[in-house]
Amino acid sequence: MQSKGTIVCTQLLFMFLLLWMLIGKSHTEEDIIITTKNGKVRGMNLSVLGGTVTAFLGIPYAQPPLGRLRFKKPQSLTKWTNIWNATKYANSCYQNTDQSFPGFLGSEMWNPNTDLSEDCLYLNVWIPVPKPKNATVMVWIYGGGFQTGTSSLPVYDGKFLARVERVIVVSMNYRVGALGFLALPGNSEAPGNMGLFDQQLALQWVQKNIAAFGGNPKSVTLFGESAGAASASLHLLSPRSHPLFTRAILQSGSANAPWAVTSLDEAKNRTLTLAKFTGCFRENETEIIKCLRNKDPQEILLNEVFVVPYDTLLSVSFGPTVDGDFLTDMPDTLLQLGQFKKTQILVGVNKDEGTAFLVYGAPGFSKDNNSIITRKEFQESLKIFFRGVSEFGRESILFHYMDWLDDQRAENYREALDDVVGDYNFICPALEFTKKFSDLGNNAFFYYFEHRSSKLPWPEWMGVMHGYEIEFVFGLPLERRVNYTKAEEILSRSIMKHWANFAKYGKY
Repeated sequence: MQSKGTIVCTQLLFMFLLLWMLIGKSHTEEDIIITTKNGKVRGMNLSVLGGTVTAFLGIPYAQPPLGRLRFKKPQSLTKWTNIWNATKYANSCYQNTDQSFPGFLGSEMWNPNTDLSEDCLYLNVWIPVPKPKNATVMVWIYGGGFQTGTSSLPVYDGKFLARVERVIVVSMNYRVGALGFLALPGNSEAPGNMGLFDQQLALQWVQKNIAAFGGNPKSVTLFGESAGAASASLHLLSPRSHPLFTRAILQSGSANAPWAVTSLDEAKNRTLTLAKFTGCFRENETEIIKCLRNKDPQEILLNEVFVVPYDTLLSVSFGPTVDGDFLTDMPDTLLQLGQFKKTQILVGVNKDEGTAFLVYGAPGFSKDNNSIITRKEFQESLKIFFRGVSEFGRESILFHYMDWLDDQRAENYREALDDVVGDYNFICPALEFTKKFSDLGNNAFFYYFEHRSSKLPWPEWMGVMHGYEIEFVFGLPLERRVNYTKAEEILSRSIMKHWANFAKYGKY
């Protein structure tokens, strides 16, 4: 038989536990529901590496660019009254997907993993638990040649960075292809660079709202890869973006790369070509846009790939242009004039930047064999990659890149072409960008990534490929059940630490 004292004590303990659970619950709920300038959003708690991260997935940051808003700059969002459920990734922006190697993880891992829609202007936020007071913010911009990409890919999951480095990670979807970059320069109905203005509006959202998530709007670092890195460097060159971020990390891409920015004339020609292909050609520009607005997005996607008269295997059909608004001149000129944000940058490249593009059509290349190519195939490839270059110019490239001390090696031409394509499109522009930046007294850091992931599905000869440092930046090897090596977990932790320290302090 229990004594009265024991019963009272048990009741008190039960009431205390109940009260503690209620307080604990309301505290958690409060942290999962956050009030933004547009309304309340509900996130969800994720268990990450023995701790917790709160994720807010699919928060709208602009009006859906539908109907008359297709091809226009993004419009600010109105307020909502209910709680917005930010617990799953939103639609990906309309884009063509990679069908080159059906069922092959190496190419399909980059294809969108949510429904395609024009209603796609949403962002994601990952915050550490307990909620920080004034955390550094890292904003990810995905690559994909301005033609493809989405923020919801598993390789861009911000939860590990948020958990391990206690930074807030943000990523946004932005329009790509013709729907994001079609341009009739000077015409507000289709000014061009809509995808970059999407990114800019997402950065404005961060400035206005990130404090409510525990972030510091005065400490925002952009980081991106390939076209995402080119985007980040375009924000460095665009005065209106300057107040919206602090520093930038450019992984394998920069605005001065030959594929990054299209001239005004070429941009206009491509728009008119697309209009012809879709039966929308008119004398009046506004009529052309009106017609293109009424086309099914699928028809635009099917035809946009044909607007470039030749394929260099790194073709950007519709990409950034010098619109006189977001971008006032070609990046090379702006760099030369020192017209960029004065801050710190971290730039880098991978050892084998070229190989990822060779298997998409360079003569003699295949992902299913060793791609041992001949001199003739090497020369044919140069014609594809360097269409405007004379035969003498192509011979100069061959002379410069061949290993004449061991010219009988079977792999020579394959490795030379990897170097040529990688140097021209990524490595030389990145070095040039970094040099111009540091020449004017800004701190610039450069890295060279040379670890081939043990999980890489592409063949051995493709080496340390374009895009395959990303999984180490985002901490995927920290997930034990994914079976990376212990050394790869250590490497990933080291890279995350470097990236986060750069974001926090501007030091590498």
